[in-house]
Amino acid sequence: MSTLKGLVSMLLLVLSTLIWAIPLYLLALLKLITPTRRLRRYVLEGLNHIALAWIGTNLWWMKRWLKPRLEIHLPEGLSPQQWWLVIVNHRSWTDIFMLQLALHRRIPMPRFFLKRELIWVPVIGLAWWALEFPFMRRYKRDRLERNPRLARRDREATERLCERAQQMPMAIYNFVEGTRFTVVKHDAQASPYKRLLKPKAGGTAQVVSLLGKRLSGILDVTLAYTRESPNFWDFLCGREAPAVLYARCIELPNWMHGGDYHRDPQYKERFQTWLNALWQEKDHLLASLR
Repeated sequence: MSTLKGLVSMLLLVLSTLIWAIPLYLLALLKLITPTRRLRRYVLEGLNHIALAWIGTNLWWMKRWLKPRLEIHLPEGLSPQQWWLVIVNHRSWTDIFMLQLALHRRIPMPRFFLKRELIWVPVIGLAWWALEFPFMRRYKRDRLERNPRLARRDREATERLCERAQQMPMAIYNFVEGTRFTVVKHDAQASPYKRLLKPKAGGTAQVVSLLGKRLSGILDVTLAYTRESPNFWDFLCGREAPAVLYARCIELPNWMHGGDYHRDPQYKERFQTWLNALWQEKDHLLASLR
């Protein structure tokens, strides 16, 4: 029975995606031929409204069909008219839907940092591109050492995102670990945290630097699953165990404004120390939420 429920859920997800992709693609084509930046902004606002409706449609049937058991703890004062950097630990593709269940229309339209390869995902890859999600390349350390200019490509993608974020409220989501947590990855990198991988500070620091005081703050989100290894298929089958989402607002300290993570070694070390301390707190919180 749960497998049948999963197949129906997959069908509903596909149908919702195909239906909303039609107006989204039409606006994306209009955006390509729009001559001025100001007009493109209006088209992008239209794309955002379609994307929010798409997300809302999925959440509507998920709440009624899957009935996910998610305990939500949110701070007061969230608004879709603010700018937020959302940092989250990463366990499963289910994380994205858990985040939307908690934050949809409470903060602005989300933008996720995505792996470059995801642009080729049928239908939604092009949708992400039209919505100007930043696609990031992942290079091995030895290749970056041979050609340091490659790292500049990801920074340029972040710069473009933050430039557009100046024009309208935006929530930039960053899975700071860079990949989903597994025991194998945890052991391979000798992570000092029990339930987390090591955080990557570069993207977070760059968003903070580029958006500056435009940011209302950092929304630090911790996702705790009852099961050790949650997966998206179990979520679609309605058999995912209860989960907890805990969010808190962090006000940006003054020293973060105007720093250059990639050129100032002292600022880089201070930012990494700050993020590592935050990750240590998150690790303790995960232990208490289980």
